[in-house]
Amino acid sequence: MTEHTLAPEITAIPVRERARIALSTARRRTRALTECLPDAELTAQHSPLMSPLVWDMAHIANQEELWLVRRAGRRRALRPDLDPLYDAFRHRRADRPALPLLRPAEARRYLAGVRDQALDVLASAPDPGDGFLFGMVAQHEQQHDETMLATHQLRRGPAVLHAPAPPAPPTPAPALPHEVLVPGGPFTMGATADPWALDNERPAHTVDLPGFWLDAVPVTNAGYQEFMADGGYDDPRWWQPEGWLHRKRAEITAPAFWGRDGATWLRRRFGVTEPVPPDEPVLHVSWFEADAYARWAGRRLPTEAEWEKAARHDPATGRSSRYPWGDAAPDPAHANLGQRHLQPAPAGSFPAGAAPCGALQLLGDVWEWTASDFTGYPGFAAHPYREYSQVFFGNLHKVLRGGSFATDPVACRSTFRNWDFPVRREIFAGFRTCRSAESPAREQGRGQGRGRRGPR
Repeated sequence: MTEHTLAPEITAIPVRERARIALSTARRRTRALTECLPDAELTAQHSPLMSPLVWDMAHIANQEELWLVRRAGRRRALRPDLDPLYDAFRHRRADRPALPLLRPAEARRYLAGVRDQALDVLASAPDPGDGFLFGMVAQHEQQHDETMLATHQLRRGPAVLHAPAPPAPPTPAPALPHEVLVPGGPFTMGATADPWALDNERPAHTVDLPGFWLDAVPVTNAGYQEFMADGGYDDPRWWQPEGWLHRKRAEITAPAFWGRDGATWLRRRFGVTEPVPPDEPVLHVSWFEADAYARWAGRRLPTEAEWEKAARHDPATGRSSRYPWGDAAPDPAHANLGQRHLQPAPAGSFPAGAAPCGALQLLGDVWEWTASDFTGYPGFAAHPYREYSQVFFGNLHKVLRGGSFATDPVACRSTFRNWDFPVRREIFAGFRTCRSAESPAREQGRGQGRGRRGPR
């Protein structure tokens, strides 16, 4: 089996320049997400699920100081007094507003001072090696930027973020199958030659899977509304017991941020209230909701291994590529990434980003829940610290794959693993379903006729 090799765009860029670009791109986004708000909104807690934005700002700087200034540069600590304050494991998000946090102006000065030192370390290092620590820090900042974008979604008030709508699918839209076949057999799962892959993506290993059918596109708002209209939220048959209890306790009857105006479903999106677009992938649903929908449809959520095989394995060559379309770095024709847009693109978009199996939008648009718990791969070794991944292993978190419109390309590839609690809905998550190749292509639950979500 041929293993994945690095994309030419990556190997052609010197490590120092690649690291500088990644760090600068993340910082521009951090500034854009914070400079649009007054200080009072930066220090406020918009939801107990999230930190005040000013905490994220200083935490980003503190992590950069720890790993690039002190560890990579072996330099004197700038603000060792801040280490306990911005340790994410010491303080729950709900408790962080009560801490003696840096004020916004102080947090900005800290960010700038650390960055000056980090760039000097990068420029003066005799040999930056593969630049892993710089790549890890850039990915960390982008991950917090996505979290801060989720905080923007939770805040109340007028819109302060603006972006163009995603491009429409090709016209006339090509006819898509409702589902695509991923043949059975072995494939290489996990990162091989990517120097910036994180510890939970390693080591690469062979996984042998039976064949299965996968939705060609993520489940759309229109498809999900059929589940709702058929009483899916009111029927415990489709729900995991703990999910049913949570649904009742939290009085969940629709995706987060949805509300009804007569017969019309509306959603609140970054301060704007608008009709729910029928063709977009459904967004802001928990794992329990995704699993209930799949059961109602007579299908199931794909395992993490099934998702990755569909996203990167080419049965014609036996290769596992870095992205669904191959090894070339993402561009706007491939996927909806990097906060270029503030919403998913319609299902059926980005035909240039199709996987070998024919599935579309496996990267970008919405994170996709999988059936799998977050655990380490065979031979896993924590690097560079246990708290990045290992402390989260177990059955409390479910794996999400593929990134969203809010995910930067530096933190999005076919091997990248995200994880969260199955109740979580404020994240930019949707899903697609699958069935085993031996299963008949018929509806086994209620709602016959709902389940074939083409780009409609």
